[in-house]
Amino acid sequence: MKPLAHFHILVLFWATLLMAGCASLPEGSAASDRDPLESYNRAMYNFNDTLDRAVLKPVSRGYVAITPDFVRTGVTNFFSNIADLAVFVNDFLQGKPKQGLEDGGRFVMNTTVGLLGFLDVATPAGLPRHREDFGQTLAVWGWDDSTYLVLPLLGASTVRDTFGIVGDTPLGLYANLHTTNTKRAEIFAFETVNTRANLLAASNVLETAALDPYSFVRDAYLQRRRNMIYDGHPPPTPDDDQ
Repeated sequence: MKPLAHFHILVLFWATLLMAGCASLPEGSAASDRDPLESYNRAMYNFNDTLDRAVLKPVSRGYVAITPDFVRTGVTNFFSNIADLAVFVNDFLQGKPKQGLEDGGRFVMNTTVGLLGFLDVATPAGLPRHREDFGQTLAVWGWDDSTYLVLPLLGASTVRDTFGIVGDTPLGLYANLHTTNTKRAEIFAFETVNTRANLLAASNVLETAALDPYSFVRDAYLQRRRNMIYDGHPPPTPDDDQ
């Protein structure tokens, strides 16, 4: 079994245990309803933040310093193109056949004309990228609200979206990469550094603007996911009337 598969199974195991334990947790404010695992989540957030400050952020800054912008853009396009395959499948699982055909055409165009996705030729051709995943599919199928959950290394998520990560894995790069475990780990590390480099500006804003970065990230994540699930048109919540 591949190392990443081991990790996703472990994530799914912990998510199942945490979801089962939610029923016994006290409910109170709106924050506790969204984040009943806050004590655990804050501890995991601090762990991830410490690792990021000690390793990922310095390495990402060095990567940016020595890598031309066009190379980093090409790498980002390559990994995004691979992710578009899962977007294509989830389009149809969510009952969006027209968008699915567009995203399928986008994947084919960028994989061929765009040289395996290093060039994004589909967007200028009128096929913009959509963001659909199995976590959103589960929400469309009825699992709308879900407990907030901070994952080791991966960060902000929910119990539902953690199951979504596992559901998307068979369509991802690492499940279909025919090479050694060491090479998979190296590619995963490279993708992680490239992704972190793309978020350097956002993390700087977070550090200077947020009084409580944990709450800021949690609320922003949950709002963004709700917006994505409803394709930018979420229904009003009780809080909206206050």
